[in-house]
Amino acid sequence: MSGFTYDVIIIGGGVAGCAVARELARYRARIALLERAEDVCSGASKANSGIVHAGFDAAPGTAKARFNLLGNRQMGALARELDFEFARCGSLVLCLDEADRPRLEALAARGRQNGVPGLEILPGDEVRRREPMVSERCVAALWAPTGGIVCPFGLTIALAENACDNGVTFLPLTEVTAIARMEGGYRVETGRGALTARCVVNAAGVYADVLHNQVSARRLHITPRKGDYCLLDKTAGGHVRSTIFQLPGVAGKGVLVTPTVHGNLLLGPTATDQTDRENTATTAAELDFLQRRAAEGVRALPLRTVITAFSGLRAHEDGGDFVLGSPGDAPGFFDAAGIESPGLTSAPAIGRWLAERVAAYLGAPPRADWQPRRRGILRAASLPEEERRALIARQPAYGAIVCRCEQISEGEILDAIARTPGARSLDGLKRRVRQGMGRCQGGFCTPRAMELLAQARGIPPEAVCKNGPGSRMIAGEEGAQ
Repeated sequence: MSGFTYDVIIIGGGVAGCAVARELARYRARIALLERAEDVCSGASKANSGIVHAGFDAAPGTAKARFNLLGNRQMGALARELDFEFARCGSLVLCLDEADRPRLEALAARGRQNGVPGLEILPGDEVRRREPMVSERCVAALWAPTGGIVCPFGLTIALAENACDNGVTFLPLTEVTAIARMEGGYRVETGRGALTARCVVNAAGVYADVLHNQVSARRLHITPRKGDYCLLDKTAGGHVRSTIFQLPGVAGKGVLVTPTVHGNLLLGPTATDQTDRENTATTAAELDFLQRRAAEGVRALPLRTVITAFSGLRAHEDGGDFVLGSPGDAPGFFDAAGIESPGLTSAPAIGRWLAERVAAYLGAPPRADWQPRRRGILRAASLPEEERRALIARQPAYGAIVCRCEQISEGEILDAIARTPGARSLDGLKRRVRQGMGRCQGGFCTPRAMELLAQARGIPPEAVCKNGPGSRMIAGEEGAQ
């Protein structure tokens, strides 16, 4: 099999693909991750709720139920190993009508059947004692203490960096155009030429069915389900302390109100099925609906503090469950398809499960030199004053503040660029250090961030992009008036 380019090709640099890459790096194998965008975490993994679900919603016996619970259990230890932000703030599912109490009780029973610990139904008065801004209409709520919040960028990038540190090759701007079986493996056609591998892991998000159907007669069909969000300023971050859900419906877990690990307040998502796999535009009507639904569960939302709105596409497979493992008629091809909510929570467990099966298929032995830990980017503003002063004395770049909203220094930006895979665009910086994510949304810090990117990468400022080819920040002709 030495004629193959790699032992394993992973298609997709979202949280699932990066989790598989990190876990596969435990084994002796040549591994490459292909991502069509210029950076990891460029699809659904950057546009979601950032919720670590407790696991009460999924139907018992499904892959969603199994991997949600496993991923939730793993998240704390993983956050310590990989140094990303995570907090167990707990979650509440509100019942706003006495007639719906049986549905709430059924949800609690489902959660207990799934093995979710600590579930408790609280009366409305107790809910409002814990969360004073919850609606007076709330008659009861399901309390799940193991629910939490995470930085979705931080998790995905931490997985990617640790995989890189352990030898995985990341190939950005490498879009897969076709895949075909060949003797002993697969030929993967890309816009940059053909690659071959003994195994392929399909973690291609809303395009996972397209790739799967090229090698298997067991057809998949994915519907892009668009979800809109509103992000509020940090002045609104304390409006609630836990994640506040409403009773879920057939299209998902419904509109939530939650704090973020960075101190903001987040509302969303909506759920709109569409055929377009690229459309992530928000509309006034959708955002109005979102805000009205959020206000049904939480009072006095400070909507004047909204600083941005965005949307992401969930990969909903017709079967309604994650599609994991080999389809049976395509040996060496492994799916991580239909990864919608609770995909972010489940990803670490999915990555481990798939990696074990890929390694077994390859007969790849474990590596004795695998390094499980990763050091996150130093946040100078979070240090005690004496430590911060000492850091600046050693490295003055940490004393030059670029993004005042988020207190991000030149030192942090330069660190983000130097890493592998490091930031190559403004959005890459944003996801790694939050430059441009504050109240002004990059209005003041963007020029200096562009200068640092250009200098560190050795490119002219006019070549700096927002998020990859075709998104240059500077346009025009030399000498134009």
